[in-house]
Amino acid sequence: MKKLGVRLPLMVIISLCSTLAMSKAVEKSGRWFGYWGWNAGQYTKSDIHFTGDNYDFTLNDVIANDRQSPFSFYNYFQPNRITIPQTNFKIGYFFDEHYSVSVGVDHMKYVMDAGQTVKINGNITNSGTVYDGIYDNQDIVLDPEFLKYEHTDGLNYLNSEHNYSNQWFTKSITEKMNVTTHWLVGMGGGVLMPKTNVTLLNNPRHDDFHFSGLGVNVKAGLNVFVGQHFFVQSELKTGYINMWDIRTTIDESDKASQQFMFMQANILLGWMI
Repeated sequence: MKKLGVRLPLMVIISLCSTLAMSKAVEKSGRWFGYWGWNAGQYTKSDIHFTGDNYDFTLNDVIANDRQSPFSFYNYFQPNRITIPQTNFKIGYFFDEHYSVSVGVDHMKYVMDAGQTVKINGNITNSGTVYDGIYDNQDIVLDPEFLKYEHTDGLNYLNSEHNYSNQWFTKSITEKMNVTTHWLVGMGGGVLMPKTNVTLLNNPRHDDFHFSGLGVNVKAGLNVFVGQHFFVQSELKTGYINMWDIRTTIDESDKASQQFMFMQANILLGWMI
């Protein structure tokens, strides 16, 4: 797992913590919570199948990575830019001291590595390019002139999660403030609404959000409450995505499909009411 692209200044967290004053462990039952944070992701190799009026071919074992925004106050905290990095947002409710449900969006980014060599099977005809032909497990270099393929605005996973959490320990920092640590596990599922950036065989690209498929996930993590409201949460999350209806050009008959596994490392800042 690559390093998170976010380094939260320690003094910011300490400053937030110092505004809270509670003297007991966290009470969760019947309370609402929300969090905002950032993710770093990895993806397994994927076979991508492209279909259109003039082509029907599959690229095998395509490599892709996420795209981290360089960390700065401008990129991560300026109000008109906070949705540009890879982010996680959730709101949820605790039914009792252990079980909760949440809904939100994981804004990931998926970028095919340009210049890689993969196997191609299928056919391309009347494209007006040098790539016309019948392919039978041949090598092809994924140059931008042939294909640019990204879910960068983004690989949007709208999901609901059901979670179980339990207190690990609580420690008094002052007479009026406790720090309480919980471990948590969860599972979820949802829909993919990517805004896909594809340039294929010089065709004009499609540039709108589009329902493309479904995903499922499991996760485990830790959260640390300071008092009864503010918390910091870290998660490891893995899941499966199947997108069978990816828009690739302005022509509605042009589609792509793929399926892959993903892994996220998340750092989140939250508040409970």
